[in-house]
Amino acid sequence: MYVTDTHAVLAAMLAPAFFLTATASLLLSANNRLARIIDRARTLLRELTQIEDDAERALYEKRIALQRLRSLTILRVGQLLYTAISFFVGTSLAVAVDTFTDHRLGSLPLWLASFGVIAMLAASLMLARESTLAVTAINEEMDHRPMQRRAG
Repeated sequence: MYVTDTHAVLAAMLAPAFFLTATASLLLSANNRLARIIDRARTLLRELTQIEDDAERALYEKRIALQRLRSLTILRVGQLLYTAISFFVGTSLAVAVDTFTDHRLGSLPLWLASFGVIAMLAASLMLARESTLAVTAINEEMDHRPMQRRAG
């Protein structure tokens, strides 16, 4: 193997590395969103225990259900992003192995990279959906502010 082969391998491994960085950034964002969703759900659950009015109680239960949907969406996003990371790492390894074994892996690196990109695309679309759910939640809360509770 020549020095130029080593450079070619390193160059071929750069694209998956860039995708790994982008995926890690999305994963960090998704985890931050999940933390905010959990905090909001806990607040709603705490407030729900103090509500006696049936209409207001139903409104809070609807809000909690929306937070549950958001958390499940973010869970799926995280799973897809971890899958994408696995595919991108696999791509980098396959590129290196393929170069050092006279290209015996054939199109495996391409397939691994493609599956990683598809997982990242799906996660990105789900993040967009979750953003829509977040805006729906805040708009609903602004439109239906809780009734003022009267002191004893």
